[in-house]
Amino acid sequence: MPYTPSEIEAKWQAAWDKADTFKAVRSDDKPKYYVLEMFPYPSGRIHIGHVRNYTMGDVIARYKLSTGHNVLHPMGFDAFGMPAENAAMATGGHPKDWTYNNIDEMVAQMKPLGLGIDWSRMFATCDPEYYGQQQALFIDMLDAGLIDRKNATVNWDPVDMTVLANEQVIDGKGWRSGAEVERKELTQWFFKISDMADELLEALDGLDDWPAKVRLMQENWIGKSRGLQFAFSLTEPAGSHDRVEVYTTRPDTLLGASFVGISPDHPLAKELEAGNADLAAFNAECRKGGTTEEALEKAEKMGFDTGLRVRHPFDTSWELPVYVANFILMDYGTGAIFGCPAHDQRDLDFARKYDLPVVSTYAPATDDGSTMPEDGGDAYVPTKTEKVIYVRGFAGETEQTGNEAIDAAVDFCEANGVGQGVTKFRLRDWGLSRQRYWGAPIPVVHCDSCGVVPEKKENLPVELPYDVSFDIPGNPLDRHPTWRDVPCPACGKPAQRETDTMDTFVDSSWYFARFTAPHARTPTEKADADYWMNVDQYIGGIEHAILHLLYSRFFARAMHKTGHLPASAIEPFDALFTQGMVTHAIYKTDGADGRPVYHYPEEVDLRDGGGFLKDGTEVTIVPSAKMSKSKNNVVDPVAIIQQYGADTARWFVLSDSPPERDVEWTASGAEAAFKHLSRVHRIATDIAAGEHASNEADEALLRDMHKAIQDVTSGVESFGFNASIAKLYGFTAAIQKSKAGTDAKRTAMKALAQLMAPMTPHLAEDIWSMLGGEGLIANAPWPTADEAMLVEDTVTMPIQINGKRKSEIAVPKDMPKEEVEKLALADDAVIKALDGGSPKKLIVVPGRIVNVVI
Repeated sequence: MPYTPSEIEAKWQAAWDKADTFKAVRSDDKPKYYVLEMFPYPSGRIHIGHVRNYTMGDVIARYKLSTGHNVLHPMGFDAFGMPAENAAMATGGHPKDWTYNNIDEMVAQMKPLGLGIDWSRMFATCDPEYYGQQQALFIDMLDAGLIDRKNATVNWDPVDMTVLANEQVIDGKGWRSGAEVERKELTQWFFKISDMADELLEALDGLDDWPAKVRLMQENWIGKSRGLQFAFSLTEPAGSHDRVEVYTTRPDTLLGASFVGISPDHPLAKELEAGNADLAAFNAECRKGGTTEEALEKAEKMGFDTGLRVRHPFDTSWELPVYVANFILMDYGTGAIFGCPAHDQRDLDFARKYDLPVVSTYAPATDDGSTMPEDGGDAYVPTKTEKVIYVRGFAGETEQTGNEAIDAAVDFCEANGVGQGVTKFRLRDWGLSRQRYWGAPIPVVHCDSCGVVPEKKENLPVELPYDVSFDIPGNPLDRHPTWRDVPCPACGKPAQRETDTMDTFVDSSWYFARFTAPHARTPTEKADADYWMNVDQYIGGIEHAILHLLYSRFFARAMHKTGHLPASAIEPFDALFTQGMVTHAIYKTDGADGRPVYHYPEEVDLRDGGGFLKDGTEVTIVPSAKMSKSKNNVVDPVAIIQQYGADTARWFVLSDSPPERDVEWTASGAEAAFKHLSRVHRIATDIAAGEHASNEADEALLRDMHKAIQDVTSGVESFGFNASIAKLYGFTAAIQKSKAGTDAKRTAMKALAQLMAPMTPHLAEDIWSMLGGEGLIANAPWPTADEAMLVEDTVTMPIQINGKRKSEIAVPKDMPKEEVEKLALADDAVIKALDGGSPKKLIVVPGRIVNVVI
């Protein structure tokens, strides 16, 4: 019987569907296990990178099912967002149609992979049933004081007329329009995540099964720091201001202050610009820049001397100039800083531009006495734990770490009435308002009489209208009167809906909880949430290490506070695994306009050490690059499945590299995987056709089987899938070479099928069936290793001749040394080497090695 994946895989997928093998139902009879991969955006096509991600989760899900667990393994789609609007504008279509058509296409691509998913739980975040419950959560969180509405400085795209997240600002420009992003102050909705900053930070220590690098990234993003908040007194009042409040994380550098800087959005700057046209123009120019840290770092440092001066708190004769500076944001600290150019590169660049003093407060502990940055050199910025010599410090001229000096500075300042020590966080409140159509409507109404009024829950979902157009920039909801204009839910008077929609990060911040009861008429069902939460194993890319995971952790806490999740679920993901990428070479040629033209792998013929198009044009090859649709270096799994089968694709993406590392997809690697699976199928077919028999070689094969069970199980449980597959290669070879009888080979082959089942489920089912396995292998109990069979009665001892390994012998563990010598001298390789002579030395290290010196 030939190995025909197309027939085998269709057959067993139909069997699983008929048996509802992967349908998750609450049960008190089994321990539960919830495995989840980060759900995809419905772009319309999946690639081999998706296959790797979902296959990893599927291996765990199938393994846990076979070890007696009640498994929840769902799939959905993160379906709102700008790409759908882009497609609608480009094609004249509608985001809803584009999205649902893509979902249909992607499901059709994913199902042939044989994933053990409960498809009955599938949803898209753009389903009104989903975002209607998200709106209910919003209302509950608003009632609980977890949401605020306030003015904020945002990234504003003046062409698309929408707020952009920091991630949507590329080199200072809007990712879609390419327009220069501006800072704009708008009234926005915010989740009050900063109120939980300390709790979110401290809880990281308990996430033992998360990668350390992810916890560190979140710790740095939350950014807890102790500093000093104090005020510089203005030498003369300016309007309503007689002082400038400053927060600094480096009070140890206060005696090196050179200037005071304030944000263009600082109340003092706004008050001054009212009477100063030049300052007003400067502030307007500053507001054209983005608000991201990257944008502020890359931007040329610009300042405007207000003419104001402040007194240094420790020397009233020491005056510092006050500048409005473009690199200071209003929403961190107080919107004002003091600059210490000697120890901050940004401040140093500014000081050099405006010819301001540079005064060092500390120098390296090994310094030669020079403390100033050299001409054109960099500021001296050691870590806070590095020892330095303070020449202008608050504990005298002494050697301290930065942390020690900061504490000393805060203590000194507090003792002398200059401000107070304050702990602040880098984490800002989460702005969720987006001025776009394709998102979940924010369920509030604006009434002239009642103010902002939440929609009544019985009126949810507030559905998006279908009849919108994108021919005019901006949010179509703003110009849709029949949707926008509604009666106030409180008083019934004419009012208007909120036309902002929610940030798509909201949609993905609670979907894991919705999967526990996807059809419930409330956001969650208590019994289901209590049973299925937490997610036992979460799998996804490192690129989501900060925002998605941090927002999900906030949302879980908010859902607990509002009664939708148990207290045990405030950390929703017990274990996190961040997988590597699947890479592939990029093939490109030069286009007529000088821009590169990228070619799909199937367009390129690889030969003579290079790559060529069909017309003979040579392509430039960029090796092992991240798969990207923009570079056309993606591999379509549908084509791979049609050629080799899903099991080949699954086997290859798991076998070639540790799962946390990148793996390069190659056609030769896929072909090799297919050949191996064909060999496994052929061995099984031969064994199935054999007559029942046994012999003295049976025990050796069964020992190999139990060792394979132990090693493969260990690999799967530790995410060492590639290590497990390496053991399976070895076990396959052992079965093929074994002289054991057919009965022992049947037993070993059935065990091999079970061990392969999480990776190659279709082939495993087929082998199980042909060898008489009971029921589906997907439901069969995982094999267990017999400890007695793991005890080795014999050892294999290599034979070295003049220091080079030439042979080996298998001997009983307790064989006397003299008997080992006799066996070694009787070995063919030794006899040939001695050529009738005797060895000069024969050294036996019991249980280890035999050395023959001739």
